[in-house]
Amino acid sequence: MTRTMTTRSGVRAAGTSQVVEQRTRTLADATGMLRRADDGESRTFTGHAAVFNSRTTIGDPFRWGWYEEIASTAFDKTLDEGDARFLIDHNSSLLLARVSAGDLRLSTDSVGLAVDADLDEELSYVRDFVRNLEKRRITGMSFGFYVVRDTWKSETIEVELKGETVEIEVDVRVIEEVRLLEVSGVTFPAYEDTDAGVRAAEAAEIRAARGVPTRTQTSPAPAGDRPAEQGATRGDDPAPAPAAETEQNPAPADATRGFEWQHADARAAALKARFRL
Repeated sequence: MTRTMTTRSGVRAAGTSQVVEQRTRTLADATGMLRRADDGESRTFTGHAAVFNSRTTIGDPFRWGWYEEIASTAFDKTLDEGDARFLIDHNSSLLLARVSAGDLRLSTDSVGLAVDADLDEELSYVRDFVRNLEKRRITGMSFGFYVVRDTWKSETIEVELKGETVEIEVDVRVIEEVRLLEVSGVTFPAYEDTDAGVRAAEAAEIRAARGVPTRTQTSPAPAGDRPAEQGATRGDDPAPAPAAETEQNPAPADATRGFEWQHADARAAALKARFRL
């Protein structure tokens, strides 16, 4: 069982980031579908590239990642000013539609960022795209963007692990405004319900660009698997090294073994709660 205990105010970052980010959903979540246009001949693609106010895990939220939500106003300004493209797998040479060409219509609704695109099947790769959608070879919807404004805060949650409840602090990011570059149909959804697939190095780059410290904590292990406290050693054992010295040295493998299985259990417990902390 996982639930939020406390929320602390955090960092609000403003100014366009220099890091291009991508977020992906499965087509089932994105409600992607093909339909015939009014002329009965050409095809139109409709779906949602982003869903509002839905909490998603980015990487490993217990160590270097975070939970993330997209505010319902995040695309308002960029849709008025931008010229986004509809691509295949974020590849600009595989252009399906474009706002300025009139065959890509982007809008927001109660669900999220809605995509409505006319598909020109005179182009061979567009026919390939249509066929791959029909055969479920392309299974995701994604969008590429720069963050203009976001807020980061910390929440403390309780996770039940093998009968013991431990508290873990996690970061929560709310994306409030973006500059949209493109939306894409993708072969490999970067996260399917549970994981956004942002690698630790990419997460650190995003944090640095937004002025948010990198999280380095490891969740506490249940008492039965924690390393022995100082002073709990036998009387005939040598005295433990000073704290400042031991912090510079890696812990023995046996002392970290409990942390490894506990981290996996904590992650599973949190994801089971469907990110609603």
